Amino acid sequence: MIESYLPVLVILLLSAFIGAAIIVLSTVLAKRNPTPIKLMPYECGMDPIGGARQRFSVKFFIIGMLFIVFDIELIFLFPWAKIYDKLMFFGFIEMLVFVVVLLAGLIYVWKKGALQWE
Repeated sequence: MIESYLPVLVILLLSAFIGAAIIVLSTVLAKRNPTPIKLMPYECGMDPIGGARQRFSVKFFIIGMLFIVFDIELIFLFPWAKIYDKLMFFGFIEMLVFVVVLLAGLIYVWKKGALQWE
């Protein structure tokens, strides 16, 4: 049985060796000539203004987390839509409850003012 896994082991070892070799060779052979212009952060073709260590508002992170939560919840609709014809009325009710809970969460967040940027 273990002989059937031998090709997989060979491929894993070979890919690990090639990856390590590329990293080592690029470290050894790379030409290094750091200048202040090369070390300056690149921001969309614009000259950076101010320091890189500025504080962000907590609202920025709250909106980011809310986006992730509602985006991930939306992903659950795709498998449901794929097997909707097999789930029949029970699946429809279950997804309706799911969407109502999401809508209640969105209304709660909206009423609390978490979506207000200013």
